[in-house]
Amino acid sequence: MDRRRVVVVAYDAAELLEIASITSTLESANWHGAAPYYEYRVATPGGHPVTTATALTLDAQLTLERVTGPLDTLVVAGGIGAENAAASPLIVGHVRRLARESRRVASVCTGAFVLAAAGLLDGRRATTHWGFAQTMADRYPDVVVDPDPIFVRDGNVATSAGITAALDLILAFVAEDNGDELARTVARNLVTYLQRPGDQAQMSMFVEAPSPANSLVKRTIDYISAHLRDDLSTAALAVEAGVSERHLTRLFLKHLGQTPGRYVRQVRTEAAAHLLASTSLPMAAVAVRCGFGTAETLRQAFIDRYGVPPSHYRLTQAAG
Repeated sequence: MDRRRVVVVAYDAAELLEIASITSTLESANWHGAAPYYEYRVATPGGHPVTTATALTLDAQLTLERVTGPLDTLVVAGGIGAENAAASPLIVGHVRRLARESRRVASVCTGAFVLAAAGLLDGRRATTHWGFAQTMADRYPDVVVDPDPIFVRDGNVATSAGITAALDLILAFVAEDNGDELARTVARNLVTYLQRPGDQAQMSMFVEAPSPANSLVKRTIDYISAHLRDDLSTAALAVEAGVSERHLTRLFLKHLGQTPGRYVRQVRTEAAAHLLASTSLPMAAVAVRCGFGTAETLRQAFIDRYGVPPSHYRLTQAAG
C-alpha cells in the first residue's frame, strides 16, 4: 500500500507539542495498522533547524522551498511565531503553492493565520485558539471565524483549536483515511478520547476563565453549580442573591459576558457532558440530575452547544 505523504510546516517559535501531537498520532497509526500508512516529514524554511516556542531545537527533514507534490496532507503548525510566519512571503507563498498540490490542507491553533494570509480561508468557516480568534477575525475579514469548535472542516481545508486539539483533528483524519477501528486503537494507545466532536466547545467548566472578581457573581455561580436540579430562573437567582433581576443580569453581563439564563444553560449542558462521558446513567436520569427535566430538553441544549446530540457524544467518548 502506498504511503500517504504528510508535510508539517514548522518555523521559529512554532509550538512543539502541536507538532508532536501530529507526528505521534500518525506514527501510532503506522504501528497499529496492517501496513505503514503515513510518511510524515517536517519542513522548515531553508531546511534549517527551528527553535520552538519551548526553546527546544527541532531538526527538519525537508526544505520548504524544495517540497513538491502531490501531497496527501499539508499541515501548518501554530505557536507564538505564527504571526511572523504569516508575515513571511516565503512561508506564505510556499504554503499557498503546496496547498494546490495537496488533497487536504490543515492548520493547528494559530497556524490558521498562515492559511488565512495565503488566502486559503477566504469565504470559509475556520477556527483557531479561542484567545486569538478575535484578532484573526479583525485581521482577515473574509474568513468566517468561529472561536468555539475544537476543529472545523470546510471543504478540503481543516482548522483546529489550540495545541492538543491537534490530536482530535489528526484522529479524525486517521478515521477518515483508514476507518474507525484503527482510529480507536490509536486513541487508546495515546490515552485520549476518540474523538471529541469537532463542534465541541473549546472552553468548558473544567478549564473556564478564572472566577469573577465580583463576590456576588461568584457566590451566585457557586450556588448554580451546587443546585443544578433546582429552580435557577433569573427571578429565583435574584432572590437568592438579594438583588433585583435587572441588577443581577447587569452584573452577569459585565463579569461573565452573558445573561444568568444563558450561563445556567451552559453549566447544565457541560455537567451533562461530564456525566455522559463518565457514567452509564440513562439519558433521562442525566437530564433530571442536571436540571433539564426531560431528555428532549437536554438534547436540544446539547445540540445548540456542541453541534451533536448527547447520544452521539456518549458513543464517541465511550469509544475512546
